[in-house]
Amino acid sequence: MLEKYGAWGTKMNYGKTYQGIIRSTFIIDAKGKVQHVFPKVRTKGHAQAVLDVILGN
Repeated sequence: MLEKYGAWGTKMNYGKTYQGIIRSTFIIDAKGKVQHVFPKVRTKGHAQAVLDVILGN
């Protein structure tokens, strides 16, 4: 599932490359359809950005 959603891939940390989970947020509606994707999430401001999309702001 992670690969299908694009949330698994090559990452780099301290010059080393490895495979791992890419932080992402997916907003999925009641019918199971992906409505919005936030790829490569950073924590600062993310919660508000998600709320803005959900609430239509």
